Amino acid sequence: MSFYTCLIVMLGGALGTLGRYAMSVATAPFSRYMPWGTIVGVNMLGSFVIGFFGTLTLASGRYPVSEATRLFVMLGVCGGYTTFSSFSLQTLDLLRIGAWGRALLTVVLSVVLSVSAVALGHVAASRLNHHTILIAQADVEEEV
Repeated sequence: MSFYTCLIVMLGGALGTLGRYAMSVATAPFSRYMPWGTIVGVNMLGSFVIGFFGTLTLASGRYPVSEATRLFVMLGVCGGYTTFSSFSLQTLDLLRIGAWGRALLTVVLSVVLSVSAVALGHVAASRLNHHTILIAQADVEEEV
């Protein structure tokens, strides 16, 4: 782990976090009873982006980029943008007010839609990669 790698992940994370904040502000009027901003605007969109970018930019992909760029986008931007901790807190808040049905719906929708979105992103990028199906995860994530 070099200083440069830490710096690019940190900068990507800062951009992702800013995007996360902007999305939460933009979706606040729609998220009064259900955390739609987190479910769809953050987790589903972030999952699609990581699946799409991660597959499209593989070394054997249509638009290969450096490992540093992949770390910047996938670990930094997407990691800062998608927030499991916010999802968890919002779900706990629903449970604490007795909204068990909405809490369960939040958990199911978040998991199903996010996994579906990462799969859709992967499939879309695989088609652009001439139907090559490879693992899209950044190498550094495997070491953690």
